Amino acid sequence: MTTNQARTGAFMALGSMLCVQVGLAIAVTLIDDIGVEGAAWLRLAWAGILLLLIVRPKRSAFTRSSFLMCVVLGVVTAAITLLFMAALDRIPLGTASAIEFLGPLCVAVAHGKGRHRFVWPGLAAVGVVLLTQPWAGVIDPIGVLFALSAAVCWATYILLTQRVGDQVAGINGLAVSMPVAGLVATATVGPAVFERMTPEILLIGIGLAILLPVVPFALELLALRRLTTAAFGTLMALEPAFAMIVGLVVLHQMPGIAGVVGITVVVAAGIGAARSGARTPSPVPAEVNS
Repeated sequence: MTTNQARTGAFMALGSMLCVQVGLAIAVTLIDDIGVEGAAWLRLAWAGILLLLIVRPKRSAFTRSSFLMCVVLGVVTAAITLLFMAALDRIPLGTASAIEFLGPLCVAVAHGKGRHRFVWPGLAAVGVVLLTQPWAGVIDPIGVLFALSAAVCWATYILLTQRVGDQVAGINGLAVSMPVAGLVATATVGPAVFERMTPEILLIGIGLAILLPVVPFALELLALRRLTTAAFGTLMALEPAFAMIVGLVVLHQMPGIAGVVGITVVVAAGIGAARSGARTPSPVPAEVNS
């Protein structure tokens, strides 16, 4: 049962990462028209609207503390997206990805057990460095600061998502956190991007929001009910590998030898983390009396 639980959680995490990378590939085509801030706002705003309409969270699904936790998760979710996009404005994607991965890597190390807790995260870190090759670009201190801030938010996101998944039934938690993320993005960058929106781009945004972040975040929440934060944090190292594969298929970007070796190392670390990363099953959250 434990092995099946870990396997299911790993497949959910893999599905999430695939959706993220396909969604990013689509978002790239919009950046020239609406900028990185516009692409981020479009995803978050539509995701919040869709989840609110589809799930329609009930008050009885939350306690006061769990609702507040969902609100905080929404703020962190918006911060990850906006900060990472700000980093991409100043430093190369490979460098930003490598720095951002420090977040889940620290979670994996901090929440691992025994002397072996450094093995899979350490192996994943080596693979990510080979994949992203951060030394290949010019470093901008402000861009690095944005990426480091995104890393802190990503680590916080992992911990909060697991707690929300444990305390709130179904995906009700996302139906609160994503609208909050959309509101935060609107307040932060909305005035600067509204004039760039067209009816066509707004319609594209619906499909983009489903791919990124509605489906991925729902899968991550469900995965974190089955995996430890250490295993999940290590599995996130597979995301750059997915990025390279999607880049090859969609954008015809051929990986170098270092990239191929990096994919192999990261996949090995991800498999190792998933095999040993099942959680002790937690009680299924139930609705509370209002």
